[in-house]
Amino acid sequence: MKNLLRKFVPSFLLSWYHFAWAGFGALLYGFPARRMTVIGVTGTNGKSTTVEMISKIFLEAGRSDSEESSDSMRFKTASLSSIRFQIRDKTWRNRLKMTMPGRFVIQRFLRQAVDAGCTHAVIEVTSEGILQHRHRFLNFHTAVFTNLSPEHIERHGSFEKYREAKGKLFQVAKKVHVINADDKNSSYFLQFPAEKVLQYSLSDAKNIPDFHLKLLGEFNLYNAAAALCVAKSFGVSLEICKRALENMEGVPGRMEEVIAHPFRVIVDYAFTPAALEKVYKTFREGAVLGAELPSGSSAPQSPKLICVLGAAGGGRDRWKRPVLGKLAGTYCDKIIVTDEDPYEEDPVKIMEQVASGAESISINQQNPHKSAVFKILDRREAIAQALSLAQPGDTVVITGKGCEDSIAQKGGKKIPWDDREVVREEMDKIKKV
Repeated sequence: MKNLLRKFVPSFLLSWYHFAWAGFGALLYGFPARRMTVIGVTGTNGKSTTVEMISKIFLEAGRSDSEESSDSMRFKTASLSSIRFQIRDKTWRNRLKMTMPGRFVIQRFLRQAVDAGCTHAVIEVTSEGILQHRHRFLNFHTAVFTNLSPEHIERHGSFEKYREAKGKLFQVAKKVHVINADDKNSSYFLQFPAEKVLQYSLSDAKNIPDFHLKLLGEFNLYNAAAALCVAKSFGVSLEICKRALENMEGVPGRMEEVIAHPFRVIVDYAFTPAALEKVYKTFREGAVLGAELPSGSSAPQSPKLICVLGAAGGGRDRWKRPVLGKLAGTYCDKIIVTDEDPYEEDPVKIMEQVASGAESISINQQNPHKSAVFKILDRREAIAQALSLAQPGDTVVITGKGCEDSIAQKGGKKIPWDDREVVREEMDKIKKV
């Protein structure tokens, strides 16, 4: 139905339709964003983790004496991301399979937050949400840009239009802009005026004094730096930031270690080429490849990286499927290509497109061994195969779904699912053998 509407209804009418619904949703719930300070986080990757980090800092600031901050602001915080909804200390999972929900959902959430006494809200903002005017009537105070790489190109028509959609958040947020200076698209976002503009870079992130983050990956240093810039703009002390970020055990489904030994199993949401490569590089090149071994065990001479991946359907960026496969072929020793979220497409064809990229990679410098490629449509069987291939000291990385709780199939059908639970169940079977 959505595709038919886009095909036959003029784009300007669709735009007005979405705008009208955004206005009606705000009116229905009494324009709750007017009574809060709203922070929007956008970019291709890192949005959810950055939202979590900002929220954790604000929650910590709200628990702390106001004297620890440079102003007397009291933080009572709500947040909304692809992972979960949170209003102060109450959280619940985002089961909508929408990173940025529809207008009525957002406005109802903000009304609940206001009624609970919240003063601040941190919201993950997507390009699709902006196209449908879900960012309207949210009175954004602060806009955060994490990074940009090709994504949703078929939906937007070009990378430039995709970037333009992201930029509209910065057009409506007039107070504070926080921008990743290392991203090659930073100059585009710097052109939008704001009362205060803060930039961050990897050099800033690495110089965070005495911070000991439990989250893996260089990209999480960027996310932390973005969160610190936001905190700084609100006068939150470095001491509060340090306490909040160091206490973060992890973000559900983001570089989440599900099994620690005899081999390591990591579940991550990465489904774009840029995100997938960052995850693979973290384990291929860093010192984190290999699990904590039981006493008396010895690691193999060359720990292996075993990767499970797929790609979403529904006409979503078909171009990237072989690209994802090539990345797996570049970094992974053993590859299991499987189903992910086929929606209306044939899952076998999607799997073949991903596998074609993996099979096209010959021996290379990063991965001096020809990768073994398995094609297993059933995602549970694929995960079980990866676990059976793993030896002590190896690392298994399962990407594409993170903490999502369903697989989207044809006709709107959703199959209950959680990669992390499946890993635990299949590991239990192995232990019993």
